[in-house]
Amino acid sequence: MKLKNGYKVREMAGEHVVIMQGRLGSDLTRIISLNESSLYLWQAIDGKDFDTESLADLLVGRYDIDRQTALADAGRWVEKLAECGLVEM
Repeated sequence: MKLKNGYKVREMAGEHVVIMQGRLGSDLTRIISLNESSLYLWQAIDGKDFDTESLADLLVGRYDIDRQTALADAGRWVEKLAECGLVEM
């Protein structure tokens, strides 16, 4: 899967938020804010193909967590991205 084109992360008021580039991005009825680990994952995979396995590898490499926890967290993160329409399968 891959992050959809047209979405960028910007810092606004101390928060990292996902915005859509262009005129359609002016609808701010839904703000997607990224915490530190979500920002790390987004930046690591932006423009690349990824799966939950590769996300789990990134999490294990950066944080002190076991592989099973990383896989579960990566799966939930991908579900949230899909729910928000931010990924292409």
